[in-house]
Amino acid sequence: MKNGIKGIRRVSAVAVTAGAVLTAGAFTAPAQAATLKTPTIAAKGGYVMNNGTGKSLFTKAADTRRSTGSTTKIMTARVVLAQPNLNLDSKVTVQKAYSDYIVDNDWASSARLIVGDKVTVRQLLYGLMLPSGCDAAYALADKFGSGSTRDARVKSFIGKMNSTAKSLGLTNTHFDSFDGIGKGANYSTPRDLTKLASNAMKYSTFRTVVKTKSTKQKVTTKSGGYRYMSWTNTNALLGSYSGALGVKTGSGPEAKYCLVFAATRGGKTVIGTVLASSSVENRTADAKKLMDYGFKK
Repeated sequence: MKNGIKGIRRVSAVAVTAGAVLTAGAFTAPAQAATLKTPTIAAKGGYVMNNGTGKSLFTKAADTRRSTGSTTKIMTARVVLAQPNLNLDSKVTVQKAYSDYIVDNDWASSARLIVGDKVTVRQLLYGLMLPSGCDAAYALADKFGSGSTRDARVKSFIGKMNSTAKSLGLTNTHFDSFDGIGKGANYSTPRDLTKLASNAMKYSTFRTVVKTKSTKQKVTTKSGGYRYMSWTNTNALLGSYSGALGVKTGSGPEAKYCLVFAATRGGKTVIGTVLASSSVENRTADAKKLMDYGFKK
């Protein structure tokens, strides 16, 4: 009987210990959950997902259509990179039309391409994504569109942007320009832009370009000499947020301040978008808040 009583006592002790653990867990779990507050952002729309699983981690008006500004250029690059038999080192001669376009559009940011210079497709991608060059976007649309006139080629290229959006299931996205300076029919959503960026990041050239903080590129001049073009990335996350991978800024009178962003920490990659934030500083702060939140979820 003594042995039996000891056995009962042991069982009781284990039960009490287990109960204490469960009770402790019951008190600590809500405390941990309370520390992970859903962030408040200045942007009117936002979305973050786990890039590995596709799971949504944060939404704010994630499916509301808004003007996208230069985040449009993610699709410009994506269309170029998907071209069959793409030669990134093929050269494109800078046309006067590209520089005239910059002069004619107040909101057009420039890669400062010089008429007559010969630049490679790879260099145009850097000029497109770092300083957000609308002249580089125009050059790429002219190069990779189809048609006998420049207008026809540009129209064809924008058509490719829209057919790519459709093929990727971006049902709330439409483009009417190659750079985001549209005529009122250039829109997307935080969720769609995030999905687009996630797809574009599958291209190694895209990943390399958007992660580059600054670059100095040697281009061939009209006379056969050379000059260096220096471009700095407009994305303030690079160098200021640990694990930042890119992706693209955007702004405009209607778009306000936008940012598509991605970062990797501890083997986990989060990717997301903020649209219509209130300033350059706030779009960066919004992105940092959302990535911090995404890594904890």
